[in-house]
Formats: sequence, structure tokens, C-alpha cells
Amino acid sequence: MSYPKLSGEEITQRGRAIYEKSIRPQVETAQNIGKIISINVETGEYEIGDDLIATSRQLQVKQADAAIWAGRIGFNAVYAVGGTLIRTAS
Repeated sequence: MSYPKLSGEEITQRGRAIYEKSIRPQVETAQNIGKIISINVETGEYEIGDDLIATSRQLQVKQADAAIWAGRIGFNAVYAVGGTLIRTAS
């Protein structure tokens, strides 16, 4: 098994930047709000679905060592433990 070449912090920074600059305007639609998006931060490819593991694995099929960042479309986090998810847009 191979591993991403980037640190967790680099993956987070790149993923958020790619999402905000390139992907967000295209995917934040009524039918996608609340779904999971996984992004390969090296290629910019992404998958949208209902399951974090499934979307990540779809990217790993294309590139086994993909550095993947994930988010929940329209919210500030993928999951909330002991709290609530907050909508980032109306």
C-alpha cells in the first residue's frame, strides 16, 4: 500500500482551496447540499456521493496513493461529534 506524499495539513489546505476556488460554484446546488465530496488534491478530480468511504475509494481506483480531502457540501464539516453541522451558505 502506498501513501500520499503530502502532510495532513497540506492536504487540508489544498483541498479547501480547490473546493472554494474551482468546485464550490458548480456543486453547491439544491440536489447536492448535504452530500459528501472527496477531492484528489493533486489532480483536482472529485467524486460526490452519500458515503465518505465510497467517494474516496472511487478516487483511489484512479490513483491508489491519492491525497484526498473530503467535505460535506454546504456545511462546515463532514461529521459533528457532540455538536451540530453549520450551513455555510443559504
